[in-house]
Amino acid sequence: MNEEKIISVISKDKWMMEILKSVKSLKLPDWWICAGFVRSKVWDTLHDFSERTPIPDIDVIYFEPNNIDELEEKKLEEKLKSLIPYIPWSVKNEARMHIKSNMPPYSSSVDAISKFPETATALGVKLDEKDNVILIAPCGISDIVNLEVKPTPFFTETKERVEIYEGRISKKNWKSTWSKLKVNHINSSY
Repeated sequence: MNEEKIISVISKDKWMMEILKSVKSLKLPDWWICAGFVRSKVWDTLHDFSERTPIPDIDVIYFEPNNIDELEEKKLEEKLKSLIPYIPWSVKNEARMHIKSNMPPYSSSVDAISKFPETATALGVKLDEKDNVILIAPCGISDIVNLEVKPTPFFTETKERVEIYEGRISKKNWKSTWSKLKVNHINSSY
């Protein structure tokens, strides 16, 4: 599987395209649907699943430094619920998320994605003006297509981030759903 194949399987998925078109209609600056939305589709495909693995939410991110009010995100979630009510929407402005995560400020949505805990989660998709799927993978796609769970470089930098990564992979227990995964732990010298 390569980037073109990932884009192709998403483009052929009517459910995913409906979600992407709904988010595109909001005309958000620097928007992406990321994390499990992309990761689960790739892993489901590589595991030859005939049914979609349920995901807890649809992570929509955007970058708007001029309005970092959390209420704006809730309003956007409500707009999306009015378009597709059965979707568990989660909308976050990455211009404010560094405050919540106690991180240095992000410069864009892609910068934020690059600092997600796992490389297989550090992916995003959106639609261009002609509704073609665009994939962003600041840490590359090698790990996700090789079914490897690894930390992003950012999450290997401090003891606190190592603990967050290790806690997430323990809690998420992805291997119980996708049996071919290889989960990498951080051998910490902290």
